Amino acid sequence: MAQAEHAAELARLLDAAQARLAEAERSAEEVKALADRLAEAEELLADERAAAEKLRKELAEQRYQAEVANWKLSSIKVARWNRLGDAIKSGRSNPVLLAKGLKGAAKPVKRPTAPKRRPVAVQRAKDERPGAAYQATTSTRTLGGHSFKLKPYRIPTGPNTRPHLTAAVIADPHAEALLRYEWRQTTGFTPRDFARVLPQEVPHLLVVESVKGGPWAEEITGEPGEGLRALLGWCAERGIRTVFWHTGGDVAPYRAAAALFEHRFSADPATGWPRLSFGVQPRVHNPIPLSGGRIDRVLTLEQLLPGHLAYPDVLTSYRWPAAVDCPPGTPPWRLAEIAACGTPIGDEADTRRAHVALRRAYDGGTMTERIDDLLERIGLPSARATLEVSLLLPILDRFLMEHALAQVARQSVRPAQLIVFGPPEAEQRAADVVPDVEVVFRHLDPSLSAGAMLGRGLDLCEADLVGVMDPRDVYGTHYLADLRRAFLFSTADIVGKAAYYTHLRKPQATLLKQPEAEYTYLPEVAGATLLARRNTLRQLGFADLTDGWDDVLMRQCRADGVKVFSADRFGYVRVRDEDRWLLGAAHLVEYGSAEPHALI
Repeated sequence: MAQAEHAAELARLLDAAQARLAEAERSAEEVKALADRLAEAEELLADERAAAEKLRKELAEQRYQAEVANWKLSSIKVARWNRLGDAIKSGRSNPVLLAKGLKGAAKPVKRPTAPKRRPVAVQRAKDERPGAAYQATTSTRTLGGHSFKLKPYRIPTGPNTRPHLTAAVIADPHAEALLRYEWRQTTGFTPRDFARVLPQEVPHLLVVESVKGGPWAEEITGEPGEGLRALLGWCAERGIRTVFWHTGGDVAPYRAAAALFEHRFSADPATGWPRLSFGVQPRVHNPIPLSGGRIDRVLTLEQLLPGHLAYPDVLTSYRWPAAVDCPPGTPPWRLAEIAACGTPIGDEADTRRAHVALRRAYDGGTMTERIDDLLERIGLPSARATLEVSLLLPILDRFLMEHALAQVARQSVRPAQLIVFGPPEAEQRAADVVPDVEVVFRHLDPSLSAGAMLGRGLDLCEADLVGVMDPRDVYGTHYLADLRRAFLFSTADIVGKAAYYTHLRKPQATLLKQPEAEYTYLPEVAGATLLARRNTLRQLGFADLTDGWDDVLMRQCRADGVKVFSADRFGYVRVRDEDRWLLGAAHLVEYGSAEPHALI
């Protein structure tokens, strides 16, 4: 009986596997068909561009020939023989007029300059990357009658979270800045030209904010305008989903227009519509500092944001002061944006509190997560890259096993996969300590270096990101969550810490290495804090070394142009008995434990 049940289960699994294989084959055929269509479209586009370029060159040549003809005609008119002929003809019956005309014709006249062929200007395609034409313009601020020149924060041009999705968006500058990185975004169309603009890249959805100004404001307040009705009709004919998003103020003026949309969302739960509030946008609300650093002053919110700054200039201001003293009643989204930029909120520059506030701002929800919810509600796929982590943990010393596994177990965001190299008892112990994590165990091989083991472990990793932990060191509860956050706003392939605390047991000294190295691109980070994109790490590989494999990896990154980003100083403590090099290269914090300083 048991054998029959086993055979039936095997048959069921075989049928399921064959069904998945057939589905995969169908998907592969669809992908191939789409690739063929894309290739055809790209070929047609190339032909059209070539034809347009040819027409532009022909038009330029025709303009040149017309200028040459006009030049020849002008030259003939001012030629001496032509002017003499005109004088004789006009003074044929008048000797006085003839004499005056001959005298004038005898004077030299400057001939017109011959035209020259001008090179045909190369028409550059419009840069449609998010933020490409959306940069700060105001570089000076005034405080107490003194002028300060800032180096503006450079708005990033990507990456795009969902490049497969196109949205037509009608929004005020603030909301537009939050949405522009979440999909391919079409903006700037009006009630008069949307039928010409939108077909150039037919959107998958239309998102209309309760805008306060611009060409659509009158269309969506009070009685819906004909332009809005025409736009929604155009979308309905093409099966384009329509979304109205109320972001603030009285909803009453917008209710009639909102009723025409398929879906309605609001930042105000009192409207009764599904909730969609502002979230921080990691591409622009992040702790990457201004190149000129911060001013050593605490500013009021009024001093921070004077007048009517354009939103790119607001993003520059967020990063400028040592701290911002915000009054009661400041909107929560404003507080979250300031905190996400790493700026302390309060009457003093407290970096520890600022880091906690930054973490809280991101935990409150990013715009990417908000859009995930929106797309799920309206029935569109929200496929995007994940930040799941495969963690490599080589335990070379069995006495460090419990400590090492405890560092993984304490993480607020668990890894999706844990690859452990250790003594035999580590396999069961890892399964007990982190029961909700997939554990892959491999026995220690004395003939292998630490780098060789990491290389073998890398072949077992399945998540998008791969991290390395050192069993000797201490990792805080939010270590992994804080570190992987950097992939939301940096363009690096490897993230780690060049600024970190270290504790030396023998002298009982706590040191801080490179505090200036936070949130910046650097040549190297500590190997025990390594978190990297899996594909990049596979291309680089690990050196067959026990000590120094991370130094070799960082040299390879510099040689290959791989970007390395140093995150914050918190959440990690390097623990060694002694390290003379660090004693001379790092700042002494105190004689005592490092954990109160590092683990927050």
